[in-house]
Amino acid sequence: MRNESCTFKSLDLNADRTELHDLLKLTGCEVSINNMAQNTQVPFFHYHKENEEVYIVLEGSGFVYADGETIKVEKGSVFRMSPSAKRCIKANENGIRFLCIQCKENSLTQFTYGDGAIDKTIEWKI
Repeated sequence: MRNESCTFKSLDLNADRTELHDLLKLTGCEVSINNMAQNTQVPFFHYHKENEEVYIVLEGSGFVYADGETIKVEKGSVFRMSPSAKRCIKANENGIRFLCIQCKENSLTQFTYGDGAIDKTIEWKI
């Protein structure tokens, strides 16, 4: 790209974990793509001090531990964890691929239509 307003990179979607913070120079959130092999789990339970997390299951299935409850998740499942929720993820026999988006809780002040602006002066040049 010829300017600094956009950052484009390629990544290996099959890597165990790819964090996009450094790769894309993100300033408002962290995004990671995660691939867990069959019958594996994140090796620790954790929570956050300030950041909520949104998970989107892209492939496979497994279980999420959240504050003492175990919930089955599968392709298409989406869920949010508050910062204080103690959590962990475990893959089923077919593994699991998920996207995790992390940002400071209560920091979103505008979104979609409130933040976007339409510019009708631009046309595609392909």
